[in-house]
Amino acid sequence: MSEDNINRINEKIKEMQEYLEKLDEIKTLTLEEYLRNFKVKLMCERCVEIIIECLTDLAFLVIKEKKLNTPTDDKQAFDILKEANIISSELAEKLKDAKGMRNILAHEYGKVDDEIVFNAINEELEKDASTLISSLKKYFKEEKDG
Repeated sequence: MSEDNINRINEKIKEMQEYLEKLDEIKTLTLEEYLRNFKVKLMCERCVEIIIECLTDLAFLVIKEKKLNTPTDDKQAFDILKEANIISSELAEKLKDAKGMRNILAHEYGKVDDEIVFNAINEELEKDASTLISSLKKYFKEEKDG
């Protein structure tokens, strides 16, 4: 792996982890408290957007490094990682769903389902991000060990 790509991947992981930590602040809130706090909702939505963009960026960095097929859209990047046996089918689907939620947050904010965002923050996003990072580390370790 090129040193530049290693650095970019590590920077992207660090950035994503920083935003995941920011979301930890709201994990003590109930759904009702979350729904009543407009500023918290906005902060969370923005963090979720950035985290999902980091996940997508990681996919593209790996695709570039491994010289895999160039995706025609962001969601396809996760399918390419699945086809290369870098991530599981289940994780690919979860990440594509996350990308869909990010698109709603960014472009169709009037249609945001606050409960889905709240549940993603509390139950799914961090787990999926951790699973992607673990999958990438495992893949590159196996490749290195050969």
